[in-house]
Amino acid sequence: MCTVCGCAEGNTRVEGQAHEHEHEHDHEHHHHDHPHSHSDAPAATVVHHHYHFKHKGDVHIHYHVSGAHAHDHGHHHDHDHSHTHEHGHEHSHGERFAPEQQGEDLHYGQGPAHAHAPGMSQHKMVQIEQDILGKNNHIAEHNRAHFQADQQLVLNLVSSPGSGKTTLLTETVRRLAGQKPVAVIEGDQQTANDADRIRATGVPAIQINTGKGCHLDAAMVDTAYHRLGLDQGGVLFIENVGNLVCPASFDLGEAHKVAILSVTEGEDKPLKYPDMFAAADLVLINKTDLLPHLDFDLPRCIESARQVNPNIEVICLSATTGEGMERWLTWIEQKGAALCA
Repeated sequence: MCTVCGCAEGNTRVEGQAHEHEHEHDHEHHHHDHPHSHSDAPAATVVHHHYHFKHKGDVHIHYHVSGAHAHDHGHHHDHDHSHTHEHGHEHSHGERFAPEQQGEDLHYGQGPAHAHAPGMSQHKMVQIEQDILGKNNHIAEHNRAHFQADQQLVLNLVSSPGSGKTTLLTETVRRLAGQKPVAVIEGDQQTANDADRIRATGVPAIQINTGKGCHLDAAMVDTAYHRLGLDQGGVLFIENVGNLVCPASFDLGEAHKVAILSVTEGEDKPLKYPDMFAAADLVLINKTDLLPHLDFDLPRCIESARQVNPNIEVICLSATTGEGMERWLTWIEQKGAALCA
């Protein structure tokens, strides 16, 4: 996850106006000095979140990870639409973790961290992951309390790129609009293209650009949700960044994760990315109109999903032809009713 891919070093931009606080600055250039001294800090890793609110509501989130061997950090941020960071770090390389070998295959996911990063011990990776997820989960619980108080059914849509997630979501909100309040939070590394597609249906949407980040986190969703102003008793769809790895670990406060898998992908996808399908309550198998043209074993795909998660529900549909859409909308209606019961 993020202790390996390094996505936490990215910058995040959320559409809308900053409601928390703003720095006094001119609109072209502002300057931040953040001295951090950890001389008395415990050996456990510390993750720092710095939120810089700029003009036009942009939110830039920086994560700085420090540990037992990195005590005094001078962080100097010079922002004029670019970022320069001067860090004094002592690097702890830790023990090397050799992969488990089977024949010529290499397996790096066998240690306590279930991942590998050059120069970082398994113990250190576990510490970093626990700190990042602990902070995220705290905010996720805050989000969940807000959603429940507002009687919002919040669905976290996850998939690999190209699954047809945005097309499916656009058709879904088009059918729901007018029946109940509906809104969308869109997650992508760059562009507002998907949010623009949603807004074209008349449904409010807000775009989160994660920069180098490969997933949404609870803090991003919290910021976006408070800017949407969704009426009570509605449905909030969160379209996560196209990725079947990191989003599995990050609770956003949602009621359900919904994994979308298209028939143009392999039927063994749930076995290749088990964490995501284990975390999901529903898998939507999309683009079924293409089945006559593909060598895709649908029963095997369903079997693979239930091998990972015996309780997962499965709906086969096509956002293009509308086949199976009523089953999907009925599922949403049932989950919304259960939330308000």
